[in-house]
Amino acid sequence: MAGQKIQRQTGVALWRQIADRIRTSINHGDFDETGMVPPETTLALQFGVNRHTIRSALAALAQEGIVRAVQGRGTLIERKERLSFPISKRTRFSQGIGDQVRETRSMLLAASEEPANVELARQLKINAGTQLVRLETLGQADHRPVSRATSWFPADRFGDIAEIYRATGSITKAFKELGVPDYVRVVTEITATHADESDLSDLQLSPGAIVLVAQALNADLDNVPVQYSISRFAADRVRFTIEN
Repeated sequence: MAGQKIQRQTGVALWRQIADRIRTSINHGDFDETGMVPPETTLALQFGVNRHTIRSALAALAQEGIVRAVQGRGTLIERKERLSFPISKRTRFSQGIGDQVRETRSMLLAASEEPANVELARQLKINAGTQLVRLETLGQADHRPVSRATSWFPADRFGDIAEIYRATGSITKAFKELGVPDYVRVVTEITATHADESDLSDLQLSPGAIVLVAQALNADLDNVPVQYSISRFAADRVRFTIEN
């Protein structure tokens, strides 16, 4: 990071570029010796900007919970390590990160029914137009949002899944109540992109943040698809590990 000027006239705000650089340096351990981000004057010289721009970048990182301003000391690094989220035959949110945090929580943001479009029908091996239950959910770790997901389920089989999930906060428990005692991951496709407006709001990110997008298909033990989901994870809070 040191000595690197940021790119001007790129359409990306200077403070946003700086926040990304500082976030990356924190994740790489560049400031581990002190546990502090360099002073504003030092950062202003390194990036070739004024202190107001540096303050905007640090304020964005503080909003994400990565740093905290301490009067008389400077900017303290609050959190460096990302959670390790395993992708395996049985991928579960709470089990995947449960031993790394004090508390996990999953919440239902919205529920609706809609007909399957061509892509959803292909994924779930059903006819286009078949009714699906759609859930919008948010996953938290120690009261901080780490993922938001959109999931689709065949309505003829899982018509009550929204209410059960609302009560239990668990897809696994909802499946059990609906006659699916176990299910497995068939495929996961992972990409990365900039956070959109919903990500910024639900995951409490600053503009310019990166999210990891996992498109996943789950099936019951008879290999019948039961869930297709698109999950978006805050990249500075989560890293994926692939398990055989």
